Amino acid sequence: MSGPGPSADSHVSPAGKSQEALEERYRMGSLLGSGGFGSIFSGTRLADSAPVTIKRMPRNLIQHWGELPDGARAPLEIVLLDKVSTGFPGVIQLLEWFELPSCFLLVMERPERCQDLRDFIAAWRFLPEEEARGLFRQVLEAVRHCSSCGVLHRDIKLANIIIDLDSGQLKLIDFGCGTFLQDTVYTQFAGTPSYSPPEWTYCKCYHGEAATIWSLGILLYQMVCGKHPFRRGRGIIRGQLKFPQGLSQECRDVISWCLSMRSLDMPSVEDLFYDPWLQDVHLP
Repeated sequence: MSGPGPSADSHVSPAGKSQEALEERYRMGSLLGSGGFGSIFSGTRLADSAPVTIKRMPRNLIQHWGELPDGARAPLEIVLLDKVSTGFPGVIQLLEWFELPSCFLLVMERPERCQDLRDFIAAWRFLPEEEARGLFRQVLEAVRHCSSCGVLHRDIKLANIIIDLDSGQLKLIDFGCGTFLQDTVYTQFAGTPSYSPPEWTYCKCYHGEAATIWSLGILLYQMVCGKHPFRRGRGIIRGQLKFPQGLSQECRDVISWCLSMRSLDMPSVEDLFYDPWLQDVHLP
């Protein structure tokens, strides 16, 4: 059973303003994780017992702000989540948020039984190619949705994708490194350094789509090989990719194409949708 989600034409509710408003609507559960961004808790919506995730972001740690459609000023992560929360199932939905004196609280959907892809793959060691093909196609759908909403995620990796263990549906989560999509180059990096594209290493700039494609190449390699292709920063040269025996040439070609050293040689997201390896994929 999936968690709650807004309808396709809905907008995220305006911010609640008090701890009491939060406690009237949700019960906070156990701590799921924490870091420089704040803390993530499990939670329950009291109205219907639906599971949710509650993210607590201390106000003093928020560096980037934006404006919501109603003109309200909010942390950029909330603004980006508001843009992608259109009911599309492959991206985590922001249900509600609360502005308190010391922090912001984001309430998001949570599938009843879910796991991030890092842990999911670790249980297998690596994924069978057919399994990886279906999951990778879902990730592409999520990336295309974000782009259509004018959002660049910037931190696509195994830990930021969860799988609903009952339905097989993937959801892209954690827009804390995200920004607005632009055609011009970015000169500030946000995300996970081991996923950064070669042009950031060499030129300290990158294009949004090319950086996304590079991270997708690493993601797919990790799915089918069970490890990072360029561990410890070594071997970021196209010819040094090593593939396990039994992996189809079509899959190898997709990975090598995404991990082209020159961004001009990379596919676009739409190119990947038409690649032979990604045709006739069963989706949940």
